Amino acid sequence: MRINAIRAYSRNLALTKPYTIAYQTTTKVENVFLEIELANGTIGLGAANPDPEVVGESPEQTLQNLQSEWIMGLVGRDIRLFTALIDEARQQFPSTPGTLAALDIALHDAFGQYLGVPIVQFYGQKLRSLPTSVTIGIMNVADTLTEASGYAELGFRVLKVKTGLHVEEDVERILKLRETYGNKMTLRVDANQGYSIADLERFLAATRSANVELIEQPLPVGRELDLLVLPEETRQLLAADESLKDAKMALTLTHQPQPFGIFNIKLMKCGGIRAALNIATIAHSADISLFWGCNDESRISIAAALHAAFACSNTRYLDLDGSLDLAEDVVSGGFMLEDGLMRPTNQAGLGVERIR
Repeated sequence: MRINAIRAYSRNLALTKPYTIAYQTTTKVENVFLEIELANGTIGLGAANPDPEVVGESPEQTLQNLQSEWIMGLVGRDIRLFTALIDEARQQFPSTPGTLAALDIALHDAFGQYLGVPIVQFYGQKLRSLPTSVTIGIMNVADTLTEASGYAELGFRVLKVKTGLHVEEDVERILKLRETYGNKMTLRVDANQGYSIADLERFLAATRSANVELIEQPLPVGRELDLLVLPEETRQLLAADESLKDAKMALTLTHQPQPFGIFNIKLMKCGGIRAALNIATIAHSADISLFWGCNDESRISIAAALHAAFACSNTRYLDLDGSLDLAEDVVSGGFMLEDGLMRPTNQAGLGVERIR
């Protein structure tokens, strides 16, 4: 089945509410979309929202790449050879994971629809459902508790709390959440590179009684080996995020002693489903658990991450809430969300449908 047409465009999607992390406040997000139309009329959908601060690629660059002559040259190629097309694209765009992610996701969606099977089943489904965390940005204690209450009313039972500006305030927020919810809520922390090793040790000591499940990327990229001063038991609770961009870095981070016991995989960092599965395979061989994350993304790329996650037996954690705060999207479907539990639909490809 031949590719008949390729279309790329962008949309600036408003958030229902702004949020703050250690280095910026966000009110709206630009997502880039890709449509791959097959000769039979099937349309595979891809999407990307790379973070320039993390991967050095902006959505504007992504759109330019997806409208390039090379991408348009894929018209006429056979969708059955989609893995070869992804490999060729990686040679053409080696340092632009957002571009690769959008293309990889659209090709997977088109191929899955062509076969009539969900992508997660194509790769071998290992999991049926997992709870996703929902994210609370950096804010004062009162606002933190208000946000948490709203999520609890919606049925969510896992909170990921952004930290990294002021350790003492971070500690107070975590302790207040634990005091308020007892064991009814799982707490995770994302410091977004905001701590020094001394900050991290203070935070760990002060929140020991709060039973924080994991801490994402506490130290800046390049300071990973500083974590080796911590006991192995503690390092098992730390997740590599901004430090983990590709399979090469994944291999580096598996060297003993390991600074992280968890890998946070984002399709926007590594370049799509196939690249993510390569990282997952490396992690599996090193007994490292998987934590699947996202940026502020369309349901298209969130569904793609979920399909990849559930094809991996070492997936333990989800943080795929990136589409929940969007005030608009170009698709519906892609996944089911009930009382905080996520699962893919049983529809072919990624199971997303364009909103007419």
